[in-house]
Amino acid sequence: MCKRKIFQLFATLVVALTFAVSNATAQETISKVDTDIFPKAEKGYKKMVIEVPYSDRDASKRIEFSIGKYMEVDGCNHYGLQGETEVKDLQGWGYQYYIFKTNGDVISTQMGCPDLPKRNLFVSAAPTNLRYNGKMPIVIYVPEEYSVQFKIFTTTDEIYQAAEAPSKSK
Repeated sequence: MCKRKIFQLFATLVVALTFAVSNATAQETISKVDTDIFPKAEKGYKKMVIEVPYSDRDASKRIEFSIGKYMEVDGCNHYGLQGETEVKDLQGWGYQYYIFKTNGDVISTQMGCPDLPKRNLFVSAAPTNLRYNGKMPIVIYVPEEYSVQFKIFTTTDEIYQAAEAPSKSK
């Protein structure tokens, strides 16, 4: 009987410790801005949303997003979508959103490579680089046939010193 009470006490202690540890390590829950406050997409456009998790290291991160679409291209040239990403203010809210406008023209280098196989490549316009903010969604309006890809860049707290170039004497 004594062993049973010790086991019950031990089991209760394990459950209590597990609950305490899980509560102590739980991430802060952030309620993000509802994207319904942003305008509806105009005809021929769709609303894309980038949401990233909040962390206490948001200040050491950046987001880069690119707008484009997959196309079949040759095997050696570099391609870029012509277009412009406009920054708009959400009146009365203090938030920004982005509208990508393009006529669909693609530029490329002009190297000859007839023997290389075709490839399916995400052809994009110049990327947009932003401050990382895990509390805010990034809202982007793009033409219906395009999509958005993004990267997250992080840094460390390390700071480096540049070397002074020696001057050349004559």
